[in-house]
Amino acid sequence: MEAAPKSVREDAAAGSCEPPAAPGAGKRGGPEKASGPARRPRSEQTRALILETALRLFRERGYDRTTMRAIAQEAGVSVGNAYYYFGSKEHLIQGFYDRIAEQHQAAAEAVLDGERDLAARIRGVLLAWLDIAEPYHEFAAQFFKNAADPDSPLSPFSAESEGPREAAIEVHRRVLAGADTAYDPELAEQLPRLLWLQQMGLVLFWVYDRSEGSANSRRLAERVAPIVARAISLTRFRLLRPLVRETHELLSDFMPTAAGMAANGPQREEPGKPEKPGRRKPGRKAAGAKEGGSGTADGRAASSGPASNTPAPGEGEGEG
Repeated sequence: MEAAPKSVREDAAAGSCEPPAAPGAGKRGGPEKASGPARRPRSEQTRALILETALRLFRERGYDRTTMRAIAQEAGVSVGNAYYYFGSKEHLIQGFYDRIAEQHQAAAEAVLDGERDLAARIRGVLLAWLDIAEPYHEFAAQFFKNAADPDSPLSPFSAESEGPREAAIEVHRRVLAGADTAYDPELAEQLPRLLWLQQMGLVLFWVYDRSEGSANSRRLAERVAPIVARAISLTRFRLLRPLVRETHELLSDFMPTAAGMAANGPQREEPGKPEKPGRRKPGRKAAGAKEGGSGTADGRAASSGPASNTPAPGEGEGEG
């Protein structure tokens, strides 16, 4: 990690870095004149400028060969300002993750609002991600070796990546909540995370995809969506319920540790083993998230469709 030099940290502590502009304040601290559409505060504009410059230099020079000083120089800001908004290059990548998550949520709205078929919803969400990520394809391949390190803050499974990760999982929660496909309610909490892991598999394929316009990645998304949708729909049948329960237990026991994600609900403790100390999560929120969230009591997102798409107790008893 490229940390801020001591002189820069001292400058920041002394107040020489540009502080965020107060809401409604002009350049000299007076009220800002309203003219035309509302503009972003200067602090947000500066932050966006630094991030845009960093992403461009990462594409042109490579992640490892780009320094914070070079980013500041290209952006036309002081090195202190660059470190004020982003404490390191890793923080810049987290800014990139936040941006991708926010853009993916917006791009998926048309599918989530207009489709009820589960396969179409899964396919649409995956293709929407490929669409918004395509401009960063070369850049993603350059820094993937850093993100693949499980101990790196750039890992999508890291605590530092919790905000954009949970935002992506929320998209998949909406995929399920608004679909007309019933599935076993025991998997209601785990399925959105499984769909996100499926998306991570597509991302890995996309990183190494050199086909024109990532055509192979798009074909993969097209073909995998109906298979995944069919597998989800089969979970409601009685014949498969023992397998569903075993799958649920397996995910509850291993997903929080192996994938670095906290399970929804407490982990089951084995008899005779002391309780493990929990890892404190950072207070970071997903872009656009509101206090308290919008999920239902069981953690699933609210839907404008039927109250539930999971089968009632006993439903499907004669199926199989």
